[in-house]
Amino acid sequence: MERVVRAPQRLRGELEPPGDKSISHRAVLFNGAARGSALVRNFLAGADCLATVACMQAMGAQVEFLTAPQAEEEVPVTLRVTGAGDRGLHEPADVLNAENSGTTMRLISGLLAAQPFLSILTGDASLRSRPMDRIIRPLRLMGAQIWGRRGDALAPLAIRGGNLHGITYDLPVASAQVKSAVLLAALFADGASTVVEPAPSRDHSERMLRAMGADIASHERAIVVRPTGRPLEAVDVAVPGDISSAAFWMVAGVAHPDAEITLTNVGLNPTRAGILAVLQRMGASIRIERERTEGGEPVADLVVRSSALRGTVIQGAEIPLLIDELPIVAVAACAAQGDTIIRDAAELRVKETDRIAATVQELSRLGARMEELPDGMVIHGGAPLTGAACDSRGDHRLAMSLAIAGLLARGETTVRAAEAVSVSYPGFWRDLDRVAEGTEA
Repeated sequence: MERVVRAPQRLRGELEPPGDKSISHRAVLFNGAARGSALVRNFLAGADCLATVACMQAMGAQVEFLTAPQAEEEVPVTLRVTGAGDRGLHEPADVLNAENSGTTMRLISGLLAAQPFLSILTGDASLRSRPMDRIIRPLRLMGAQIWGRRGDALAPLAIRGGNLHGITYDLPVASAQVKSAVLLAALFADGASTVVEPAPSRDHSERMLRAMGADIASHERAIVVRPTGRPLEAVDVAVPGDISSAAFWMVAGVAHPDAEITLTNVGLNPTRAGILAVLQRMGASIRIERERTEGGEPVADLVVRSSALRGTVIQGAEIPLLIDELPIVAVAACAAQGDTIIRDAAELRVKETDRIAATVQELSRLGARMEELPDGMVIHGGAPLTGAACDSRGDHRLAMSLAIAGLLARGETTVRAAEAVSVSYPGFWRDLDRVAEGTEA
């Protein structure tokens, strides 16, 4: 599927981004392993989260769609999840398919490491090329038996769990997925476990698991889990809007010469809000309104206006706070004056695509002046973008980043494999049409 994007004279509108993908995954997975039933409101019914639903159902969790997913996410989706905590998860009768979702595969691996049965986990070609040794190592140290392809580095994975013991583990990279896999396994281990992060990563797992009765304490960069011997208790979750999805409209609003976009119900978890800090440092006009807390997560509305942007340097501990947003940050950098340098982001090379190479190559087709670094990129801002044919390479975040670049470019921009947006933002193209036409959601 191809989509053609043209630069409108103005961008106007009010949008609510879809439910947070990270929280939607966890709400189904954790409640599916808990005792009791819970409602999950504003669930993101994208392909990745639906893979988590299917995997949990295959192991005995009950998931009922009270509001059915509609075409292009027209209405918020509500689920009822009834967990298997009292009776326990059961061995799946078939291979579990995580599709394109690294979150599904890595978090469920942590859960399966504690289960006394055999499971096989696979995914699509992209996921089968992504590194899984980073979860295999700590889970094996805890006592789980796990095997994978290429010397136990790649999926499919075979997992026989049970009889785990606590460990202290220093994460080699700041990864919420790896951290969460170890925390889940640690809930069922014999003895306490400590996970030490090199830098803070998103903390949705810790927040939700605490609300469900887990004994989890954070001390600076260390997270300590002490098993309670009790099942998790199901908890209702109101999923805030995904800041990673809001980021595309934030950049569109500040980089377009005539724009004002209001984004409602955006989650501003401090371990996820790096995009906001970076854009404001670049000179972005983003007003935060109606700050509040919902379901233990900070939430606010954002009013975004056209701005004169300047280049910046993004590196170090800031990278994990906006790792998923770096491709769209590169689009903002194209519209800025001066150079933007991104370092310490080698993790981008093992996402759905090599996002460093793909972002540089595809934005360069539009006239961006960019250089690829081993662990990042340099963007020389100020060069006008011109429409061209570009390819998302099946990567949802690259597809949306190229579409936003098309809103800023002269002429027509064609985005190939445009259907990739369904992974995290099924209604993206509908919302793009709305703000380009100046209508409200």
